[in-house]
Amino acid sequence: MEEEPRHLAELYRMAVLGRLTAKIVHEITTPAGSIRSNNEVLARSLDALGKLLSDATVKKCAPPAKALDILETLKNLAGVDKIACDRISAVVRGLKTYARVEEGELRKTNLNDLLRDTLKLAGVEFRNRVTLVEDFGEMPAVECYPQSLSQVFLNLLVNAGQAIEGEGQVTVRTRAENGWARISISDTGTGIAPEHRDRIFTPGFTTKPAGEGTGLGLVITREIVVDHHHGTITFESEPGRGTTFHARIPITHPRNRS
Repeated sequence: MEEEPRHLAELYRMAVLGRLTAKIVHEITTPAGSIRSNNEVLARSLDALGKLLSDATVKKCAPPAKALDILETLKNLAGVDKIACDRISAVVRGLKTYARVEEGELRKTNLNDLLRDTLKLAGVEFRNRVTLVEDFGEMPAVECYPQSLSQVFLNLLVNAGQAIEGEGQVTVRTRAENGWARISISDTGTGIAPEHRDRIFTPGFTTKPAGEGTGLGLVITREIVVDHHHGTITFESEPGRGTTFHARIPITHPRNRS
């Protein structure tokens, strides 16, 4: 991308991160608090278990049933802590992918993995209001700029979630098609009004309330897909039933084709 568009994309990316910061903190703080609380229970349980086993050793008898109960409790707490750690790791991994400064060279990337990381980050925005569904096909490694595509995916996912009033569903599909990777993001939202469809990629245009939309997200998304990756981005929408965006990326970047 040229210097000015690249700078604009960077500013928009940081604005998205700023908006997500409080939710990311909450998403990490909650499982961290669970781990901390469990750690206190683990410490007390280990003390009690140690005393029971010590008494059994002195008395030269089998450990009491209570010791087995404590062991089961410790096992359950360890399982809860693993889930909490996985949750933190997933959010941090998605954040690192999105926030990473783009490398100057193309890299072969597993787009399904990149989408999974981005979905974890998008889930921070949606919480339990929006159900995220994965429908991933088998995909070869795609030659691309992964951080830029992560921004595309997050832009489309956040837009999809914001288009849903109340509860709904966002479905992400991937398919390999004749040398192209197709990524489709569908929502069950309000759809795009016919009179707005010719303007959604226009700089500054937004249907969001004042203070919520910049009119830059889809502009930057189109630029990254079309100009940066020589791909295409299209959409289909039905008012009241939702919208699907289709991004198509060449599996081999044209720069490296023979």
